[in-house]
Amino acid sequence: MGKDRFEKVYSQGTLNITEIWVDKKTGVNYVFHCSGYAGGMTPLLDRDGKPVISTVTGR
Repeated sequence: MGKDRFEKVYSQGTLNITEIWVDKKTGVNYVFHCSGYAGGMTPLLDRDGKPVISTVTGR
């Protein structure tokens, strides 16, 4: 898994950071949040509980 697999598509905040990352191989969107020295990443889910998947080009 190379450094180019994920692309940051959204970022908000400076001390409490929320970002959305897209896996360029699968299209799955992930939410990353960190505050201070703690952080975590989880798949972004739609209202039905299914992962949000973006269209992936150039696969």
